[in-house]
Amino acid sequence: MTASLVTDPLRFNMIEQQIRPWNVLDLEILELLTVVRREDYVPEAHRSMAFFDMDIPLGDGPGQSMLSPKLEARLLQDLKIKKTDSVLEIGTGSGYMAALLGARAARVLTLEIDPKLAATAAQTLQRNGVANVEVREADGSKPLPSGPTFDVILLSGSVARIPQNLLGSLNIGGRLAAIVGDEPVMRAHFVTRTAEGKWDTQEPWDTIAPRLLNFPEPSRFNF
Repeated sequence: MTASLVTDPLRFNMIEQQIRPWNVLDLEILELLTVVRREDYVPEAHRSMAFFDMDIPLGDGPGQSMLSPKLEARLLQDLKIKKTDSVLEIGTGSGYMAALLGARAARVLTLEIDPKLAATAAQTLQRNGVANVEVREADGSKPLPSGPTFDVILLSGSVARIPQNLLGSLNIGGRLAAIVGDEPVMRAHFVTRTAEGKWDTQEPWDTIAPRLLNFPEPSRFNF
């Protein structure tokens, strides 16, 4: 147990009562959660809720929220990010998940559709000394320009189905993580590109996450 955990009871309780019980047991991840201060990325109006087991509102639009601490930590752990990895995140939000990704990877490109959130996240990351994360105002549901590929792609929110265009942006051996489905049942999907034209998908656990904007939704009509 680290000194930083002992001297900060709210952070300690978040880790020990929310995150560890959710099978986040990687000691490097748990230590990282004591170093990257979640409260620094929470809007001032909601800072008292920084360590609560809940999504925290970020703006007025639908789905504009920080994911719960346990969900962020579990995604980070299960992606098994390496120091040499390049990462694409869809849905910057507050910038907190991008900061965690940046601490694990070589570089991170994070896309945010909301201009205000993108600007605020970029400022917050810069203020906290995160130099290897680029925040770009962009609609992550649109096909990426040809060229860059990534070792890790994370959708920081839920979608109805895995976006097929993103699978082609994975390097061989690359991993994509997304929360897929509809309330009240969604599942975490981890897709690994094993070879050219081949992918392996694991669906290890259930959760719920706010929708990312503009990704396709299945038809609700019944015939």
